[in-house]
Amino acid sequence: MNVFVADASVAAKWVLPGADEPLSEEALRLLRRWTNGEIQLIVPDFFWTELANILWKMVRRGRCTRQTAEAALGTLRAYKIPAIPALALLDAAFDKAFTYGRTVYDSLYVTLAVESNAQLVTADEKLANTLAAHLPVIWLGSM
Repeated sequence: MNVFVADASVAAKWVLPGADEPLSEEALRLLRRWTNGEIQLIVPDFFWTELANILWKMVRRGRCTRQTAEAALGTLRAYKIPAIPALALLDAAFDKAFTYGRTVYDSLYVTLAVESNAQLVTADEKLANTLAAHLPVIWLGSM
């Protein structure tokens, strides 16, 4: 079975309001594949903090209410996506951050993908374009 690491940019599209949210259909298709048992999803444990921060920003920018953001976070937690401790990935992620000029946050997702024989799925096209030739990274828009 294919294993994917979903980053917070993908998960946010599962719950952000608005039919005009770019790549929301692709993100929802990935989620459906997971809920249907066609693929496995995993995330580093800090994914939840990053996702909560994205939702907080959406409230601050007026894209949704606090109640909507809280409900979205609860909905996503209910999926019980397996979370892997980031601390165990930190040294390799730190090295990848320097090697590829990406943040440690991004590199934690990449490291989890590498160490889990998985592919990182991201809605960050720049990240995917920078790393796809060297590491298992897929842009959500190409799925």
